[in-house]
Amino acid sequence: MLLVLFLQWMVAGQQPSLYMKIAIIIQARMGSTRLPGKVLKEVNNEPMLLFQYKRLQEVKMADLICIATTTNESDNVIVDLCLDNNIPVFRGSENNVLKRYIDTANHFNADLIVRINSDCPLIDSFEVDAVIKKMIDRPNVDYVSNILEESFPVGMHIEVFSKNALEKAFLEAKEPDEKEHVTPYIYRNSHKFNILSVVNTIDLSHHRWTVDYQEDLVFIQKVVSLLSHTMNRFKMMDVVELVENTPDLQIINHMYKKKQNLL
Repeated sequence: MLLVLFLQWMVAGQQPSLYMKIAIIIQARMGSTRLPGKVLKEVNNEPMLLFQYKRLQEVKMADLICIATTTNESDNVIVDLCLDNNIPVFRGSENNVLKRYIDTANHFNADLIVRINSDCPLIDSFEVDAVIKKMIDRPNVDYVSNILEESFPVGMHIEVFSKNALEKAFLEAKEPDEKEHVTPYIYRNSHKFNILSVVNTIDLSHHRWTVDYQEDLVFIQKVVSLLSHTMNRFKMMDVVELVENTPDLQIINHMYKKKQNLL
């Protein structure tokens, strides 16, 4: 069977991937301090987390999409949502998100992890596939992302890394923010990891499509409503075109549009 697969890859002009299982892990919890319960706020007449999950189902290169939530009782509602919609879910540490990720990856036997935040409902499946492909095409790379050089909208951030890199980070990370934000230890230590940065051809970093505040949520709701004719299969540039041609949209959450220094 493996020989047949290898020959199929060779005929297609592609090299076989080193990764047996690619998993998108969405971190989600109810305990946001700025907008509590935001992941279940309504977008397109359904919980935002479910809306995001359905959009990510368009990703072609992932074998699994799962939710990594916490063991806190307040997150029971997230687990219930997942169970009701047949979404794989794992519960782990609330504050040590690095541990939650490695535990989730182990639970689902993931070899390659795609990290997505649950407050980014406009995430584009095409862009996710593009970052995954960058990783697969370079078997010596440990980590690929579009966050290291700001050129994508805030809310279109995608990180892809091997489980080996995640395990090394888990064993060696010491700083609190390296455990809270999962990947800082990796991209701060380029002498230990092979890192690749994905940069967009156009600087779109002034766009803010993440949900931290009520105004962000209103912005997302209106964008989705205006793009409803696409059956929610709109792409990143569809949103860019809409926002840049609709001044009323631009002012909704303009007070929070500040460049974020992730490093």
